[in-house]
Formats: sequence, C-alpha cells, structure tokens
Amino acid sequence: MTLPNQLTILRLILTAVFVAASESMMPWGATVAAAAFAVAVLSDYLDGVLARRLRCETNFGRLMDPLADKILIAAALVCLVASTDILSWAAIILISRDFLITGLRQLALSNGIVLAADPAGKTKTASQMVMIGFFLVRNAVGEWMHVAQWSHVVIVTGQVLVGASVVLSIYSGWRYARAHWGIVIRSGRS
Repeated sequence: MTLPNQLTILRLILTAVFVAASESMMPWGATVAAAAFAVAVLSDYLDGVLARRLRCETNFGRLMDPLADKILIAAALVCLVASTDILSWAAIILISRDFLITGLRQLALSNGIVLAADPAGKTKTASQMVMIGFFLVRNAVGEWMHVAQWSHVVIVTGQVLVGASVVLSIYSGWRYARAHWGIVIRSGRS
C-alpha cells in the first residue's frame, strides 16, 4: 500500500479519535479532538501532494481520499451540532451538498465519465475546515482557561465562518451541477 493511501487510512482512524474525544467527558477532550482534526487535515494535504509527486495515484486513493474527507467533515459537523456550536440546518446543507455532488460523480462514473474536482469545491472544503478548526480551537482554549462568556468578536466570527461555508457550499454545488447537468439528463433517458 502506498504512503498516500496509508495517510488516507490514517485520516479515517483520526476521525474516529476525533469523534471519541469530542463526545467524551474526559479532561482535555476538546484539545485532543482539535489535535486529531488538525493532524487529519494535514494528512489530507500530504496524501494529495505525495500521490502527485511520487506518481503513485491509485484507484483506492481516487475513491477513498475524497470519501475520507467527507467522513471527517460530516463527523465534525455532527459533533459541532451536538455541542450547539453550529445550527443543524447549516450542517444539513453542508452535508447534503456533498452527498448530491458525490451522487452526480457516481452517476457520471457509471457512464464512463470521470468528473474532476472543481476549484470552487476545493475552496468550499477549505472554508469548512477553517470554520470547524475555529470552533475546535475555541473549545480547546476554553479547557485551558476559564471563559465565562466568549466576546462578541468571537461569537460573530463563528457566525460569519458558518455563513461563508454555507454560501460557498451552495455556490460550488450549483456551479458543479450546472456544469454537469447533461449527465443527469442523459442518465434519466437510459
């Protein structure tokens, strides 16, 4: 198994560690969750860079790398909803967009067409990782020092990051679907 594929598997394991730490009532659980998420995001970056540099892209990596990303993001969003850091409607939009685009890509693949990732989709993913990271770091800081109430700036920053992620998610999903809508039409006829 190639090193990039091992990093993808590591990301899945780190997702489980992240969820366990987020849901536990153990001391420093938020700090462990933030660290696991950070290492998982780093592994996402590294596996792509290494796969291209070492020219060892595999079918496993093409399938599992984006899937591992979606599992990590969805798990983090569910945990943030459970901790009331974000509202459920925002998480539903973010997760649903990924399901719909994954479905479109699978539909295209069943017709022998491989759809490349869209730059707007990469921006959307980066915005989600920043938004999630913001809340995880804020929660970890709350473990290190007593915070009676977060400042208005921190609260507004979180809301802006959630809003930006939702807008980018809708925009990138619309852009991707519009560019490839012909596949859906052709598939509906066959």
